[in-house]
Amino acid sequence: MPTVIFGPHKVNYELVGEPGRPVITFLNGLTQNANLWKSYAEHFVPRGYRVLAYDMLGQGRSSKPVIDSKLATHADTLAHLLDELEIDKIHLVSISFGGIVALDFAIRYGQRLYSLTAMSTFAELTPQLEFLGAVMTQGLTEVGLPYLQNMLYPMNMSSAWIAANRERIPAMKRAGYIGNDGYALQNLMESFVEFEPLTAQLPKIKVPTLIMNGEFDFFTPRECHELIRSKIRNSRLLIIQHAYHAFTLEMPAVTMRQLGEFLDRITNGTWQGDQSVWIAADDPTAKIQWLPCDGDWMRAVRPVAASPATPTPARPRKTQPRKTPT
Repeated sequence: MPTVIFGPHKVNYELVGEPGRPVITFLNGLTQNANLWKSYAEHFVPRGYRVLAYDMLGQGRSSKPVIDSKLATHADTLAHLLDELEIDKIHLVSISFGGIVALDFAIRYGQRLYSLTAMSTFAELTPQLEFLGAVMTQGLTEVGLPYLQNMLYPMNMSSAWIAANRERIPAMKRAGYIGNDGYALQNLMESFVEFEPLTAQLPKIKVPTLIMNGEFDFFTPRECHELIRSKIRNSRLLIIQHAYHAFTLEMPAVTMRQLGEFLDRITNGTWQGDQSVWIAADDPTAKIQWLPCDGDWMRAVRPVAASPATPTPARPRKTQPRKTPT
């Protein structure tokens, strides 16, 4: 992978696709790296895009600072990387830890975006997330990286995926252990000690924004994404059926189709950022992909059946007050 220098650090990246085409940039989760987006590049490059993936500081082959890493540094690093590559604007796609970086980037560097996709993420630490983060940090520092990996698999993936991949998981864990540095990850996690909630600044995000949340994501549950949806006017929330936290890995075909639908709507001028809530079709080959959400989406997910004769779903209802989840 080629490298750029940002201050005392190096950043490894991969940029594929023909120059002059619109660029999709992917931001990784906490323990991920750029290689995990290869299948997405193979999907979108033939469809007329360039794809940029990179190891954020502390990940993969990029520098791994072990002290005093600020969360805001990651958005600044992306801006510097784009400058070095002479890329003016991008479609930014992010998940989990990368989603926080993407929200920060959209707030401070919004003029460099065509669109924003935020998946399985949050804008502020809810009490649940605060406790989960403390437990994860404690496990990493007192036991080690293998322990954190053992925690993350059942938190990120469904039982069905774990059962189907049980024999592969030990090798995947070893690859993750080799590609990550425990001290660097600890530093990344401890950067949240000084994390200031982004919620109050979310209205500054003006670009088309797609928020995606797994139906069964208990790591960053719907309350986190509902908060983001309610603050970004040019947004829609899309719930991925049967999905957990890491649905980009578990359900790549579904995820790619939803990203493609979003980008197509921006390109052809049919995108409508109205803060509405939709359900993604669980069949990525289905003609109609976005189904209006019926009922209180903070409690359950029940899509309205789309008529085969109606290629465009009906406009969803306006946001209504919700009951407290039980």
